[in-house]
Parts: sequence; structure tokens; C-alpha cells
Amino acid sequence: MKIIIDAFGGDHAPLEIIKGAVDAKNEYGVEILLVGAEDTIRKVAADNQISLDGVAIHHAPDVFTNNDQPASIRTKAKANTSLAAGFRLLKDGAGDAFLTAGNSGAIGAGSMFIVKRIKGVKRVAFAPVIPTVNGKAMVIDSGINTDVRPAVLRQFALMGSAYMNKVMGVENPRVGLANVGTEEHKGDELRQETYKLLQKTPVNFIGNIEGRDVPLDGADVVVCDGFTGNMIIKTYEGVALALLGKIKGIFTKNLKNKLAAALVLGDMKAFKKEMDLDEFGGTAVLGCAKPVFKAHGNANAKTIKNAVRVCRDYVNSGIIATVTEAMQNTDDGEEDA
Repeated sequence: MKIIIDAFGGDHAPLEIIKGAVDAKNEYGVEILLVGAEDTIRKVAADNQISLDGVAIHHAPDVFTNNDQPASIRTKAKANTSLAAGFRLLKDGAGDAFLTAGNSGAIGAGSMFIVKRIKGVKRVAFAPVIPTVNGKAMVIDSGINTDVRPAVLRQFALMGSAYMNKVMGVENPRVGLANVGTEEHKGDELRQETYKLLQKTPVNFIGNIEGRDVPLDGADVVVCDGFTGNMIIKTYEGVALALLGKIKGIFTKNLKNKLAAALVLGDMKAFKKEMDLDEFGGTAVLGCAKPVFKAHGNANAKTIKNAVRVCRDYVNSGIIATVTEAMQNTDDGEEDA
């Protein structure tokens, strides 16, 4: 299996991307194709004593920045960026999946218009998996689609349920609709109409779910528009960082607390790992015709390595065929957006 990786996407590129890619190759036995300025990749690797033996490189000298307009990913002017080249390589079959920590908007545009959507899918969606008190949950969408119709949210439910089952191993995933209350009549017209659709959709729909229920394992798949999902994810990240910081402050406050910390050090390390978003590596772009993953913009080597593992599991799961079949069986007659 070959994973294509954008070596120049993210805040810590290319060093952390290269380190993570090499670590993944060594640990998971996958082939790696790095995309970016070859001379820079080789120099950074040499300067940091990283062996690139067995790592292929596709030369793409330019970088797609966060200041570039997302839609320009399709233009000739951006064709030689590592991000655009990675999408084309995936489309042309040069690898089995594409991983990048680059511009979020451009990742959505590249997935939609270069790699293309699965037939019948109206919108691709960011679908990050986050830790909960008893396991993990997906939030779909978390940023691409801020203005959606009920039929689109219905497809998110189908795709998210398939992913959590096929890739994450969750049996009969519980699907909840993010809303301001749990009662059926709560929320705006979008939420009310979506609720009715989800009641007739072949997923394990458990009703509305409030934001506070997400970390408390209220659902396995949280369905929402991209604006709501992004707020959930960013708030979640902030609370997790604040909580871990406060706990660290307590245990390092004085000698007595430091001694207490030593007694529970193993448990605290396990807790930190459970709450670490980097353990899940990245966000699947669900609905894309081929596997595309977005890692966090501040991704480090650990994030990239774990994202490669999830890419591998995604490819092996056969989920794209599952989603394709689901789209054919639930056609609502609406034109693709």
C-alpha cells in the first residue's frame, strides 16, 4: 500500500511531516510518496539525520499557503504546489490514499473537484474522530459545509455510520443530531426536517444530542453542519488542553502533590493518551471517491504517523464501496449540490 503525503502542508512542515512519514513507513510497513520540493526535503532530512531509504519523492516546488483562495487549487497557477500535485497523484492512481495538513478549504475543493465525489454524494465532509469518556465519536461535518440541506445531513449520517463501523470497529453506531435540546421539536427548520429524515434512514438514529453529551459518549456519530461541527471540535480541543494544564498544575504545585503524582503517574499518562486528539491522526474527507485525509494544521511527527495508520485502515476497510452502495439505495431524487 502506498500513501501519498504532502510534505509542505501544516505549521511544522516539512521536518515533522518527514519524520512522521518515515516513522510510519518503518512501523506500519507502508510505502510512502512525499510530495514537495525535492531538494528541500532531502536537505531537511540530511540535516536532521533522517534516512529516506525506501521513501519516494515527487517533485512539486511550490507551496499552497493558508492565504491562497481555496478554489484556486484547481488552477494552472497552483498546479505545481505540493497540495495540488498530491491530489492529482491520487486521482491518477499513483497511491492508495492522500494525507495533508494543508489549507482546509483547499482540501475540500481538491477533494470535490480534482479527485471528485462518490457518485450520488452531494457534499464531501470533514469527519474527525475524537475521544469520549468511554471511547470515541465522529463529528460530521466539522468545517467544509456551513450551509446545508436536510438531505445532505442525511448523507453525513450514512457515511459517518459506515466509517465508524468499518474503520473504527463500532458495532451498530449510534447516530445523533447535534441540536439545542433533545426533544424532537427542538431546533430550527434544518434540524427539525433532518430529524424526520433520519427517522427513515437505515442508521441507528437515537435522536437529538446536545453539545455537553458529546464528550460523555452520547453518540458514536454526531451529525451537524460544518459551522456547528467546527465549533464543537475547537471548543473540545480548548477544554481538553485547559483541563490537562490544570491537572499538571495541581500535581506540580508542591512536594506533597509531586509525591502523589508519582503514585498515579501511569494512570495519568494513560489518561493523557486517551484525551490526545493526535492519537487519531487526522480527519477523513468522507464522500470523496478516493481516500483523502486532513491532519491538524499544527501536526507533529506523531500526528502524521498515526494519520498514516488510519489511512491504511481506511483503504483496507472497503468503506468507499459501502458508501457507494448506500448512496444508490437512498437516492432522494435531489440534484447534487
